[in-house]
Amino acid sequence: MSQPINVKFVETNADTVAAIKGKISVCMGVDGSMNTLTRKANTLMRGTLKRLAESEVWEELAIGKAVVINLPDRMMASAIQVLKTPKNPDVITARKIGAEIAKFAAGKEVTPLLATQGRAEEIINGLVLRDYSFDIHKSEPKERASGIIAMVNNPADTKAKFAPLAAVAEGVHFTRDLVNEPANVLTTSEFANRLLGLEKLGVKVEVLEEEALEKLGMGSLLCVGQGSESPSKVVVMQWQGGGDEAPFALVGKGVVFDTGGISLKPAAGMEGMTMDMGGAGVVSGVMHAIATRKARANVVGVVGLVENMPDGKATRPGDVVTSMKGDTIEVINTDAEGRLVLADVLWYTQERFTPVAMINLATLTGAIMVALGHENAGVFSNDDDLCNAFLKAARAENEGAWHMPLGKAYDKLIDTPMADMKNIGGRMAGAVTAAQFLLRFVKQDTPWIHLDIAGVASPGPTDMAPKGATGWGVQALNHLIAERFES
Repeated sequence: MSQPINVKFVETNADTVAAIKGKISVCMGVDGSMNTLTRKANTLMRGTLKRLAESEVWEELAIGKAVVINLPDRMMASAIQVLKTPKNPDVITARKIGAEIAKFAAGKEVTPLLATQGRAEEIINGLVLRDYSFDIHKSEPKERASGIIAMVNNPADTKAKFAPLAAVAEGVHFTRDLVNEPANVLTTSEFANRLLGLEKLGVKVEVLEEEALEKLGMGSLLCVGQGSESPSKVVVMQWQGGGDEAPFALVGKGVVFDTGGISLKPAAGMEGMTMDMGGAGVVSGVMHAIATRKARANVVGVVGLVENMPDGKATRPGDVVTSMKGDTIEVINTDAEGRLVLADVLWYTQERFTPVAMINLATLTGAIMVALGHENAGVFSNDDDLCNAFLKAARAENEGAWHMPLGKAYDKLIDTPMADMKNIGGRMAGAVTAAQFLLRFVKQDTPWIHLDIAGVASPGPTDMAPKGATGWGVQALNHLIAERFES
């Protein structure tokens, strides 16, 4: 598994600037103002940075962007990146500045000279989030820098502010690794094994095998994996960082590969269905993050791990299955499988833990991508207070999320004379009817959100992620836990 780049903070020392090798990043104000280290670089370069600040190039440069000068005069550095940086940027701007440093470094050594720069910890956080590469399956992976040294005026204080951010970044990287893995590597068994590895962080992990799921009556979940050689599993992760209060619950769809089953998908683009476990990946990353930073909250993460394959044993369109709740479901389309997995996992989570609130995540529908593209996840909720709290957390972390409707009028689209419901409602309002299906497995007194992350789980590149899995949701959910559920 990949590890975020190691960061060391050292005391500002202008006398060392000339001797720093590799790439250097410095901050210069919108008005051309310079901190101690930028002034030193300007002196060494015989006023080049001052001339830059007075030029049209600087005036027209967007805030957070940079000018790169190769082979700077009287310095050992191979290149210097001059970032247009407000003295006290907001969190999102600071992270984007850090991401610019990561793109400039391109996996090589870089030394950010930040001195008194405001939100230095968030700048480094942006660097760490953007500095990600998944090339472990290449015969010759690129060599990458093992660490960076950031020069700041108060290293101990900056390090302390950065520590919880680093913990969350580790969770983001953990999610990206899971979502990026090919399905022949990340089988249901391998996924469960990786989650068992969270025990070293203090997370209690249980793996429920098919025999246990059958005894629980999870006919809805089990029908999805009938055609696969990989056994279906449910993994329960518990973090007990609070008192005796009921836990906050996260539930994730973990379809490690989705062919569509008997309702087979078109071949073009099917390789992308390795990311259909994105919801379970985010839940896993959040559990990693809160355990690493020792969150003072009780949180349970439950993920259903299955593979949806065509086979003589596979569920057929028209089959009727019985959920753990006892409701019967007519399977009209075996490619609408994620909701079948979530139905049983949602009910199990409520029956066992009686959570104070519950959020599920799933790459559930193509319809949400048609509606919102890659900019926002769809947010469906039965509780305005919880929903608004999550939307606020998502805005704070710059993770796009948009409130979508629910309503009884949509229920008729999933009614069927054959069973209590059918698993698909047709072309109209496809993302809404999927959420309405899940709502039938949410108890009336459970505050709940369904996050349809099909468009945001793996569109890359984004400001904070290269091409591939984004890790969307780990930061927003961690923020929500910190704001709402920590004691």
